[in-house]
Amino acid sequence: MAQKACSRLAAAIPWLLANRNVIPASRRALSNTFGTHSRCASYIHATHKVYVLRSFSSSPLPETDVSYEQLKKLLATRTSVVIDVREPWELREYGNIPGSINVPLGQVNLALQLNPEEFKEKYGGDMPQPTDHIVFSCLAGIRSQKALDQAVSLGYKDAQHYAGGWQDWAKCEQEG
Repeated sequence: MAQKACSRLAAAIPWLLANRNVIPASRRALSNTFGTHSRCASYIHATHKVYVLRSFSSSPLPETDVSYEQLKKLLATRTSVVIDVREPWELREYGNIPGSINVPLGQVNLALQLNPEEFKEKYGGDMPQPTDHIVFSCLAGIRSQKALDQAVSLGYKDAQHYAGGWQDWAKCEQEG
């Protein structure tokens, strides 16, 4: 079954190349996509050309990053749930964004599936609903992006992350 699907893909590659709906990419990225021992990878390596298909959509991609000014405004108007995904010791040692709820990254997936009473008891804040606006934060934006990905996979449509994280927040608060 997989071999049949692979042969269909291999047959479609010349047509895709002729129609220029592709972007050149690194050979390594493509071999990681298809695996090094698959028939598709063998075909692609034999042609000495590497391509990745473009994704087209008529709807714009949602903006996932929030700036310091945007976050400040969201906190002031209380129109968003801000979740800090750092470990509790990090908040104690470095500080936290006022009004944020601490849910460590390793617990985000499970926490967003709890019932609201359990969430409030465990994390001390109201559980966001899938329709609520959520902003994830961490130290420097790496863990918050992972939390954002987890939330989106659970059906949270209006989720973003503060890419600057606590480091940017502390710097901007000090300057302001």
